[in-house]
Amino acid sequence: MTDEKPLELDARGLVCPMPLLKAKRALNAMEVGQRLQVLSTDQGSVRDFRVFAEQSGHILLASDEVDGVYRYLIQKS
Repeated sequence: MTDEKPLELDARGLVCPMPLLKAKRALNAMEVGQRLQVLSTDQGSVRDFRVFAEQSGHILLASDEVDGVYRYLIQKS
């Protein structure tokens, strides 16, 4: 894994499917091994990002929620 700070995508206030679509677009522009941190307030994003990681082959390194903000750390594969 890289020591580089993850790219951050702020998708707070957006509803499904926009957080995931914006994350996909960001990941497409990244190099393998780079990390993307996504912030979202969409409750449905929990399932979306888990399933997306399983299907895409990208690695969901972390997923948590604090005060209604969901945070995902994804490593591009």
